[in-house]
Amino acid sequence: MNRINHILAILLFGIFTCIPQIGSAQNKIGVKGTVKGFEDGSPITGVEVSTNSGAYTLTNAFGEFKIEVTIGEELVFQSPHFETVRYRVRSSEDVDVKVKGYSGKRENSYSSRKSTKSEVSLHAVFLDSANYYKKTDIEKSIDFITKSLAQLNQRGDKAELSQSLTTLGEVYYFHKQYDLAISSYLDALEAQESDRTSFLLGRAYVANKDFENAEKTLTPLLKERKIVPYQKVRLYEYLGDAYLGMGNNDKAVAFYREGLTIAEKNQITPKVTDLNSKIADAFVKDNRNVEAEGYYSNSLKLAKQQAPQRSIQEKEKVADFYNKKNRYDEEIQLRKQSLNELGELSVESKVAVDKPESLDSITSQRINYKIANAYIAKDDYDEAIPYLQKSIVEADIDDDLVIQKDATRKLSEVYEYKGEFNKALATYQDYVAVVDTLYIRKEQEISRAARLNREIASKQSRIDGLEQERQLSQSKYDLAVTGQQLQEESNKRKNWVIYSLLFGLLLMGLAAFFFYRSNQQQKLANNLLALKSLRSQMNPHFIFNALNSVNSYIAKSDERSANRFLSEFSTLMRAVLDNSEEDFIPLSKELELLRLYVKLEHSRFPDKFDYKIDVDKSIDIDSYWIPPMLLQPYIENAIWHGLRYKEDKGHLNIQIQHQGKDTIQISIEDDGIGRKKSAELKTQNQKKQKSKGMGNIRKRIAILNEMYKDKVDVHITDVNSDGQGTRVLFTLKKDT
Repeated sequence: MNRINHILAILLFGIFTCIPQIGSAQNKIGVKGTVKGFEDGSPITGVEVSTNSGAYTLTNAFGEFKIEVTIGEELVFQSPHFETVRYRVRSSEDVDVKVKGYSGKRENSYSSRKSTKSEVSLHAVFLDSANYYKKTDIEKSIDFITKSLAQLNQRGDKAELSQSLTTLGEVYYFHKQYDLAISSYLDALEAQESDRTSFLLGRAYVANKDFENAEKTLTPLLKERKIVPYQKVRLYEYLGDAYLGMGNNDKAVAFYREGLTIAEKNQITPKVTDLNSKIADAFVKDNRNVEAEGYYSNSLKLAKQQAPQRSIQEKEKVADFYNKKNRYDEEIQLRKQSLNELGELSVESKVAVDKPESLDSITSQRINYKIANAYIAKDDYDEAIPYLQKSIVEADIDDDLVIQKDATRKLSEVYEYKGEFNKALATYQDYVAVVDTLYIRKEQEISRAARLNREIASKQSRIDGLEQERQLSQSKYDLAVTGQQLQEESNKRKNWVIYSLLFGLLLMGLAAFFFYRSNQQQKLANNLLALKSLRSQMNPHFIFNALNSVNSYIAKSDERSANRFLSEFSTLMRAVLDNSEEDFIPLSKELELLRLYVKLEHSRFPDKFDYKIDVDKSIDIDSYWIPPMLLQPYIENAIWHGLRYKEDKGHLNIQIQHQGKDTIQISIEDDGIGRKKSAELKTQNQKKQKSKGMGNIRKRIAILNEMYKDKVDVHITDVNSDGQGTRVLFTLKKDT
């Protein structure tokens, strides 16, 4: 008996010892490593590192990578430069992969064209930076991709070009610019064929609802044997999405099931859940509700075993299914479970609770709103009211104007159904107020989106220009290769080969000449466009006279003054352009601009006037806002039409002082020849130009005052009774 007890004790000890080991084997660990050439130890950048569970990363410029895996899982290393390598993770130690037959030099047949190590590294560093900002800052990411492309102008490496364009496509895809993503992927494939790029292109076609092209792009990848299981599952999933989009539900289900089989075999749990859910979606489209409910039941059970966020996602999806089938009690029960689980999540976790692409994000206010709608569908208005009220309060806290609008209107309708017309009217008035706020916000979002689209278009044009330059560089390279081949054959041929070689060199010189002339013309066009933009904010003669001043400094060999003047002039132009789209800017910014402008004019006419800018120190200039470039034309008139024609040296005084509690007065005063005498000296053309300029300013002030309730007032008077000197008084009110 004692012997049996000893045996049982040993078995129990062994079981309890193994359980933690088994559990720990399933925990994710961070593994770092490098991928280098075996012969020369050169780092290999851009290597795809993936696992069966779906983890994925790329090596950086130093061949380094970091990835999360489980003990016993297989790492797969793929690159166009070597055969696929597989490595089984046994511990958390660093993984160093040595690839045979890879050389970091990768010399081309043309001996004088070699990629230096610094160039390769710099290109990869820019791509690493682009990937870092890919999901957080689209503008920075595109800037880094542009810099990576600029590194290829002299080398024309098609593999690196394809890599940069693929990364650009991923940036556009993440920010839902699917057309631009597709265009970038196609350019990348034109540079170099790649299974990964083809896969990403197919995914972009699906997101853009171009299902026929998605099917044509993804189907050939089924024949590839080197695709890791996780990528294979996603391939079947996207093909299923494509067929579902084309209305071929049977084929969609077949592909989803193929992917599900692979996912179950390789224990890719997240995809098992997703594919059960998508099969159910396909059955719903065919009105095969029994089969759909079975798969939804599977997805719900599987989702419970994953993160709470995924469980909530699936519950809401199935609840939507119940809603479409008028099974409101089951819908309400499921949504209440989601609401309880959502309440148990931390604030950080709630941010990540999003439905799959193209669906609404899951929030407490949205779930409450949907529960209320289900009660309303059952004519149970008393139960619906508390959920609508809670939805409105939570939406107000989260600044979710869309749900706040819908819930407020629905609550007004419920009160109307119940005959509580006073409450219905009050709630409807709240609804109107929310709609007005939402309309203003939508206008702001549209404006921001339009600005972002302009910036993206500008950056895309720069990338297209770099691609054209790269193609020209490639043409030059091909021409040089031809020249070298002719040179090598010159010893075997007669004198006519030498003339052919000279002819080839002449063609290369002509190509370089035409490229130089085209580049100069492009620079000229860009300069004209920039000047045109500047003319919309400042008087053109100031720009031209400023440039003449620079020319004068250069003619006098005063390079330091020319550089200083040009630097200050460019700073002024940048400030003008930065503020050109704003109705109002802080008074502090306007004063900085005016100081710079007056300083430039004084440096041109030091013997004509002195100036002083006096600001009352008790005024908080940052709290006052003024239309940009409103004061500059009056200062310009004072200098050009008053002080410039004065025989002795004049004075220009700009003063800012309090006029009331929330009002300041800006005074621009000169002791010039005066408005009347200045008008007598002007030509008809100058009078016409001034009339237009002052007229435009008056119209601008009138429109802004109409929008912002008489914020700005302007009065112009003569300083002396004899008409000499001019004073311009601005009254500016603080925003309340």
